[in-house]
Formats: sequence, C-alpha cells, structure tokens
Amino acid sequence: MTRTETSTTPPDDAPQYGETWVYESIVGALPGASLSERTAVALQVAIFQASLFVLAWVYDLWPVVPAGTAAIGVAAVGSVLMLRFSTATRRLALPSTYHRFLFSSGIEVVLGVLAFVALVTHLFVFDPRAEGPALLTTLFGPDPPVIVVYLMLLVLWDLCYRIGTSWWAAVVAAWRSYRYTFDGETAAALRRTDATNITFGLIQVALLPFLRDQPVLFAAVLGHVVAVTLVSALALATIQTE
Repeated sequence: MTRTETSTTPPDDAPQYGETWVYESIVGALPGASLSERTAVALQVAIFQASLFVLAWVYDLWPVVPAGTAAIGVAAVGSVLMLRFSTATRRLALPSTYHRFLFSSGIEVVLGVLAFVALVTHLFVFDPRAEGPALLTTLFGPDPPVIVVYLMLLVLWDLCYRIGTSWWAAVVAAWRSYRYTFDGETAAALRRTDATNITFGLIQVALLPFLRDQPVLFAAVLGHVVAVTLVSALALATIQTE
C-alpha cells in the first residue's frame, strides 16, 4: 500500500463491534442468540414472507403478494451479499482508514435514512397529488389496513438500508482504488468484493417490472442500479497494484 498508513491485520472469524455494518451488529447483539449467516437471513425471509401471506389472506390482498415477495427476496439477497462483502473485506490486511470509513462511520445508515424519507415523502405526499390513483390506493384500496402499511414500510426500510450500504461501499471503494496500491493477491480479492456490490445492484432490477406504472420510482431505482454499477466497476477497474 502506498502513502504509508497502519494496516489492519486479518481478524478472527468473530467480527468486533465497530468493524461491522449496523445490520451485523444488531444480529450479533441479540441476547442469548448466536445466529449464523444462513440462519439470520432465513429467519428474516421467513418472518417477512409469512407475515405477507397471513396479511394477504386476512385482508384479501393476494395481488400484492408478487411485488411483496420480490421486495423481500431482493432484501434477502442483499443481506447475503452484504455479509459476504464484509466478511471477505475483514479477512484482508487493508488500511485502517478504509476499514473505519467502510464500517465504523455509520454513513450507510444515513444514506438509507435519506432514501427511506424520500420514498415515504413520495408515497404519502407527492404521489397522491399526481394525476391518477395513488400507488397505496392501487395496492391496498382507499382505506389501507394499518398493519399492512406497517409491514410494507418495514420491508421498504430493509431495502433502503441495503441501498444505502451498497452506495457507501461503492463510493469508499472508488476512493480506495484512487488512494492506495495493493499487492496482486489483495487486489484480486478487492475486485471480487467490488463485483459482489455490482451483483447486488443488478439484483435490484427485479423490482423494475413492478414499477412500470410509477415513472418516478422506476427512474429512481434504475438510476441507482446504473450509478452503483458504474462506480463499483470504476473502483474495480482502477485498483492499483504494486
């Protein structure tokens, strides 16, 4: 690595708090629980999907199930790829500044909150004022059940948080590739982590068919996918080797 700086050493299998995404810290902090990666993601999918089916049955909202399942699936894939990205990154001896920026800053939460607030503003303020029926009315009728809207917002927050994480990982990766030089083996591993982030961006294309009648949301998701893919690809292509 150029521009001398203390490097982190590859840690043991158990990540330390401050060196994790917020999502990982929450899972690891559950009292009395020691969940593996597969178990945590499976539990996430099971809770969301079961809740979706139960509410669809209770309120006769079966047409919403495909879109809801797609959102839950994308969030679940995002969880898997996030965990693989972070685990692979922590195994490498990388500059401590890169680690701090990536994991300890909490910027991914800020970006997730900004995306979520923008989405909520669109759903509850902008969209109802536009021409034609509002998206919530189309999905749930003129009097949406409170618990259904609660589940919808919970799933959407899950997506927005992962979108924020993907964005931050891409931006920090681009800075990393500009700032440092790595040995061949480390550079190859970093290219794989960048490719993981690109994969998560492309997975979100699965949401686009459900947004065809929502041009603002369609453009926002498509723009996000394109931007993250381009920034991550730039980071991947410009990694400097010794």
